[in-house]
Amino acid sequence: MKSQVIVKKEILSRINSYIDLDSFLTLIITDNAVPAIYCQAVASQAANAFIFTMSHGEIHKSLETYYDIISFMLEKGFSRNDRIIAVGGGVVGDMAGFVASSYMRGIDFYYVPTTLLSQVDASVGGKNAINVDGVKNVIGAFYFPKIVIIDPQTLNTLPQRQLYNGLSEAIKMAACFDEQLFSLIENSTNLKEDLPIIIKKAVAIKESVVANDPFETDQRRVLNFGHTIGHAVEAASNGEILHGEAVSIGMLRFAGPNAAPRIKAVLEKYQLPTECDIEPSVLRQYIIHDKKSVGDNIMVVKVDEIGSYKFESININQII
Repeated sequence: MKSQVIVKKEILSRINSYIDLDSFLTLIITDNAVPAIYCQAVASQAANAFIFTMSHGEIHKSLETYYDIISFMLEKGFSRNDRIIAVGGGVVGDMAGFVASSYMRGIDFYYVPTTLLSQVDASVGGKNAINVDGVKNVIGAFYFPKIVIIDPQTLNTLPQRQLYNGLSEAIKMAACFDEQLFSLIENSTNLKEDLPIIIKKAVAIKESVVANDPFETDQRRVLNFGHTIGHAVEAASNGEILHGEAVSIGMLRFAGPNAAPRIKAVLEKYQLPTECDIEPSVLRQYIIHDKKSVGDNIMVVKVDEIGSYKFESININQII
């Protein structure tokens, strides 16, 4: 149920030391925003590798892309003994994981996340899904990668906006669980130098939560801090507001008076938004589809003090 997670600089060139790339067909799933050198580094170490490049963006995490990948695998003769390696961000990981979970009832899946968002969040936890009719992650499965390989060097090609977008999820986990990690992010004077330890600490938090609640029936819901509003903002903006940016907006709405000033300050330090101008009536249509809703209520996560959290059931109209 738990993925092995390896965090090492320059590990991409030695991936065949951790994954058998000689005995099976290997499908590398990526998108056209991921630097080709990363996929080529993996493919060059495999005996029989194929690369499927999907279009970049949340809108392409769709049934159409899913069908195209399945058809490609059938055409190339993939069996249930072969494997999929996702090389890219969270959209790539979601799509590759869902394909792996369902192709011939499940084949081996490995993940090489290349964005900070996917390294600290999407790569760990086994949640994979696709979107339908604008509703995020409505079809999916819990399917854990056998190994997650994180090379912090891949962040060197990441635009600053995307770097800060991913940092939002590390801030979220620190706010809920680890005041020391929050302080590290809050007071960092050289983020690039501090990223390896931030990644390791954030991954350790998520691994611990997922191990205790792999199917999100209890404690794992804490990882949704900021997501109730965040998912709605992300969907309503048609991708103009990135996932981590949307979560940063959502976090402040459920932060208590002691935690909110620190959260707001650290978000602003890393140029993350704390508000948006989307009409509440527009957000409502997305919030009512929240998977945590029961009747007219939604279970939300609140942070009153940095490093701790609580759950609270709130009426949807109060959130709006």
